Amino acid sequence: MSFPIRRAAMAGMALAGFLNGQAAMAADACTTSPAHEAFDVQGLKSELMVTALSCNMQDRYNSFVAQFRGTLLAEENTLNGYFRATYGRSAQREHDDYITQLANVQSERGLKAGTAFCNQRAAMFDEVAVLDTPADLSSYAQAKDIIQPASYETCIAPERSLRTEIRTRYRGRRTHSTRS
Repeated sequence: MSFPIRRAAMAGMALAGFLNGQAAMAADACTTSPAHEAFDVQGLKSELMVTALSCNMQDRYNSFVAQFRGTLLAEENTLNGYFRATYGRSAQREHDDYITQLANVQSERGLKAGTAFCNQRAAMFDEVAVLDTPADLSSYAQAKDIIQPASYETCIAPERSLRTEIRTRYRGRRTHSTRS
C-alpha cells in the first residue's frame, strides 16, 4: 500500500470512528431527553382521564391530579418546550393536535375493549394512588402499556453538526495548503 493510499485509509477510519462516536452521543441524547419522560406522563394522564370519563370515575381522576399537580405541570412545561423547539410558531397547534390524537387513540382502544375496558383500567387508579414521588410516577408511566398516537422524536440535538465540523476542518487544510 502506497503512502497516500494508507493516509487516505487512515483518514477514512478516523472519520468512521468519529461518526460512530457522534452516533453514540446522539443515542445517549435520545435516552436522556426529558421530553421522553414528559410524553410518557402525558400518555398516562390522558389514559386516566379517558378511563375516568368512560367509567364514571372523575373523583378518582381528580384525586390523581391533586396528588401529582406539581409533577403534571412540570411535565406539561417540558412538553411545551419540546413543541416550541420542534415546531416554532406552530408549536401550540401541534401540541393541541397531539393531545387530541392521544385522547382519540386511547378512546378508540376503550371502545374496542367494550365492557372489559373499565375492569382493565380502573385498577390503574389504585396503582397510582400509592405512588409517592415524581420519579415513581415517571417509572410507572414508562412501564405501562400506554398508547401514543405517534412516535415523537425526543433526542437532544448535538451542539455542532458533523457537516459544519468537516467543512471547518477542510477549509483549514485548504488554507494551509495554499500557503505552502
